[in-house]
Amino acid sequence: MSDQDAVQQSQPTANSMRRALKRARDGVALDVTEAAVLLQARGDDLADLTGSAARVRDAGLEAAGRPGVITYSKSVFIPLTRLCRDKCHYCTFVTVPGKLRREGHGMFMSPDEVLDIARKGAELGCKEALITLGDKPEDRWPEAREWLDAHGYDDTIAYVRAISIRILEETGLLPHLNPGVLSWTDFQRLKPVAPSMGMMLETTAERLWSEPGMPHYGSPDKEPAVRLRVLEDAGRSSVPFTSGLLIGIGETYEERAESLFALRRTARSYHAIQELIIQNFRAKPDTAMRGMPDAELDDLVATVAVARHIMGPSGNIQAPPNLVDGEYAQLIAAGIDDWGGVSPVTIDHVNPEKPWPKLDELARQSAEVGFELRERLCVYPEFVTRGEPWLDPRLLPHVSALSDADGLAVADAPVVGRPWQEPDEGYVAASGRTDLHRTIDTEGRTSDRRDDFDVVYGDWEALREQAAPGMEPSRIDGDVRAALKQAADDPTKLTDDEALALLHADGPALDALCGIADDIRKSVVGDDVTYIVTRNINFTNVCYTGCRFCAFAQRRTDADAYTLSLDQVADRAEQAWDVGAVEVCMQGGIHPDLPGTAYFDIAKAVKERVPGMHVHAFSPMEVVNGASRTGMSIREWLTAAKEAGLDSIPGTAAEILDDEVRWILTKGKLPAADWIEVIKTAHELGIRSSSTMMYGHVDQPRHWLGHLRTLASIQQETGGFTEFVTLPFIHTNAPVYLAGIARPGPTTRDNRAVTAMARILLHPHIPNIQTSWVKLGTEGAAEMLRSGANDLGGTLMEETISRMAGSSYGSYKSVKDLIAVADAAGRPSKPRTTLYGAVPEERVHAAQASDGHLPELLPVLEP
Repeated sequence: MSDQDAVQQSQPTANSMRRALKRARDGVALDVTEAAVLLQARGDDLADLTGSAARVRDAGLEAAGRPGVITYSKSVFIPLTRLCRDKCHYCTFVTVPGKLRREGHGMFMSPDEVLDIARKGAELGCKEALITLGDKPEDRWPEAREWLDAHGYDDTIAYVRAISIRILEETGLLPHLNPGVLSWTDFQRLKPVAPSMGMMLETTAERLWSEPGMPHYGSPDKEPAVRLRVLEDAGRSSVPFTSGLLIGIGETYEERAESLFALRRTARSYHAIQELIIQNFRAKPDTAMRGMPDAELDDLVATVAVARHIMGPSGNIQAPPNLVDGEYAQLIAAGIDDWGGVSPVTIDHVNPEKPWPKLDELARQSAEVGFELRERLCVYPEFVTRGEPWLDPRLLPHVSALSDADGLAVADAPVVGRPWQEPDEGYVAASGRTDLHRTIDTEGRTSDRRDDFDVVYGDWEALREQAAPGMEPSRIDGDVRAALKQAADDPTKLTDDEALALLHADGPALDALCGIADDIRKSVVGDDVTYIVTRNINFTNVCYTGCRFCAFAQRRTDADAYTLSLDQVADRAEQAWDVGAVEVCMQGGIHPDLPGTAYFDIAKAVKERVPGMHVHAFSPMEVVNGASRTGMSIREWLTAAKEAGLDSIPGTAAEILDDEVRWILTKGKLPAADWIEVIKTAHELGIRSSSTMMYGHVDQPRHWLGHLRTLASIQQETGGFTEFVTLPFIHTNAPVYLAGIARPGPTTRDNRAVTAMARILLHPHIPNIQTSWVKLGTEGAAEMLRSGANDLGGTLMEETISRMAGSSYGSYKSVKDLIAVADAAGRPSKPRTTLYGAVPEERVHAAQASDGHLPELLPVLEP
C-alpha cells in the first residue's frame, strides 16, 4: 500500500480540540469523535493531553498499591513456527517452507530447540517464555501438516500445549501464548498450560482487510469481527489476555478511536484484558508496505495518551521500547505503565532489526522521570492475586513460586522446572456441605448470592445493554388460524412464520394449539405417561464457569459448596438400586481441582458397585472440560468414557442454542457450535442423549423456534436423541435475575406454547416430550401433559440445581406421586428405562416395595 492510498483526513478545528482537551482534563468520558480529535493533538495540545493522561495513570498505580512503578517482563522469545496461513503486507516474521529448508530449519522448532532457549533464559533469571507463531499453518502448508502428523500432533494447538507443559516442567518459565486466532475450545485446551495469552486486535477497520491492496487483504484471521470474537472468548474463558493496536497501517483517526473503544467494551464486559500494547508501524524491506512511512513518534504518544483516557486508571498500557529511538520519557509522560517483554537472550523476531534495550538503561531512563522499574510475570499482578478462575490450579504452584504477595515477580526467585499434573493426581476428597441435598428443602441456602456477585459474572451494566432486546418478547402479527390448520394437517410443513405465530398464540388459539399437539402425541406414543425411577447425583457444585442463570455454582470456600467422594457417589448409586432405580443421572460443576479423568472414575465407581445401573451422565460442558483437561479430542474422550461405563449423556448445557442469548446467560459456557459437536459425536459413537431447552429469561420466541429447528435437524442426521425436555427458567436466585436483567421465568402461556410447539416442530423425529415436575409442580406438569407432553422424567430422589435456584417443588417424587400427576391429566402411566424400553419386573417390584419410604441415609451421606 503506497502513501497516496491512505484515506484523506480533515484536521480538527481549534474549538473542537479545546473542548476535547478540557473534557480529558476534567475526567469526563470521551466519545469516539472526541478521541479522534485528541489523536491529532500536537505541540502544546499534545503536552496538555499527555499531562491529563499521566494523572489518570498515576491514580491507577496509586489504587493498585504500586505508585511510581513501571513494569516489564524478563522473557525469551520463542518463534515456534514462522509458517502462517495469512498474508499480511507488512510482516517479515512469516516465511515459506522452502526458505526454512534452505536455512536448515524445520517447519516447527523442535522441542530440543525450544527447551534450549528456555533453559538459557532460566539461567539468566527470565520468567516468561513468549511463544509466538503463525496462524494455523497446517491449513495452508502441506509441509506443516506433515510435520505435525510425523510428530503425533493433531494440530498446531496440540503442539503448543505439549511444548508449554515441557517448558513448565523442565525450565520453570511461564508460557505466554500468541498462537493467533483461537476458538473457545482452543482456550479450554490451552488455559491449563499458560497463565496468559495474547493477540493484537491491530484495528477494527474492515476496509483494511476486505479491500484489495490493503494491509490485511488475503488474511482470513485478520477480519476484525473474528479477532473481536477471540477477545470475547478469552474473557468468557477467564484467560488473562494481552491485546492492542498496530498504528499507522492506513487507518483513519476515527477508525483508530473506534478500535480503542472496541477494546474498552471487551475489557469492560469481561475484565480479562490485562494490558493494551500500542505498537507503532515500522516499514520493513522486502514487504508490500516497504514504501509506507513509519508511524511518527507524536502519533504514538498521542495514541498512548488517548488509550489511557479511554481505558481509565485500572488499564495497563504498554509501548514496546525497542520500537522508539530512546524517547522513553515521552512514552512515560503519555501514560504507559509497562514496557512489555524484554529479553537478554533472544531478539524480537517480529522486529528483528530493532534490538531490545539494556535493562540497566531502561531502568535509568525510567528513574530519571521518577519511575522505578519493577519486574512482573507474563500474567499481570491483578490476575495473580485474583487467583481462580483466572489461573488454573495446575499453574498456581508455578506462578506462586515466582511472585510476591503483590503479584509482581520476585526478581531473584530460582527459575526451575516444577511438575505439571492433574490436581492431586486423582479424584479430590469429599468436602463442604454434604448435607445440602437434604437441607436445601428444609434449611435452604445460606444466602441468595455469592459475595463476589458484582465481579464474577462480568460487568452487569454492559450486560444489561446487551440484553435489552430480549427483556420483553416481541409480538408477531401472523395468521394464527392458517397456522393452526397447517399444524393439524401436516406439522412437518409449518413455515417459520407460521411457527412463530403459533409460539405467540394465546386464549382460544392457544387452547386449539395444545389440542393439536395432544392429538399428535396420542397418535405417536399413545396415552401412557412414562416416568423413570432414577436418582440425581450432583457430585459437586464447585464451579467457576460464570453462568449467570445458575444459582448452583459455588466457589470452593463458599458456605454452600460441596464435593462428594467416589465412595459417596457409589453409595448413592447403590442405595438407588436398592429402592428400584434403573438409572443414575450425574452432573456437577466444573470444579478446577477435578482432573479430566475424574469423570471416568465416577462412571467406573458406579458400575463397579452396581453393574446393572444405567449411567446417564456428564453434560456437553463437562465433556469439553474433560477433553480439554486431558488433551484428548472430544471423540477420544467420549470413547474412553464409554469404556469406563458411560451409557448416555444428558443434553443439558444447551440453554438456548443461539449465541446471541448464550453470551448473556453465561460468561464461560461452551458456544452452541461446540454443544452440537459434542452431541453429534456422542451419537456417532452410539452414546444417546436427551435434548433440552431452558427458556423464559432473556430469550424470545424466535430463539425457541431456532433451537427446536436445530434439534430436529440433528435428530434427522443422527437419530440419537431419546427425548426433548422443557426446562422453564427458575428465576428466584438466578444472578441474571437478581441483577435486574432477566424476566421472572416463563408464564403459564409460555410453558403451554413451548410444550405444544416442541411436540409439533419435533414431530416425527423426537417422539418423547418431557415436562419437569421439579420446575412446574404437580398441577403445572399435569397441564403440560394435556399440551403435548408424554413423559414426567424421574423420581430424582435428590435434586440440588433447581432447588438452589429457588424451585419450591421439592427434590423427590415417589412413584405414587408421579402416577397421581398422570391421573390428574386423565391418563394411564408406566415406568420406563432411560432409552424408553420396558423395565424388568424385578426393578418394578423393588420400586413398589420401597416407594415413599427411602432409606435413612438417602439422600445424604456424612463425609
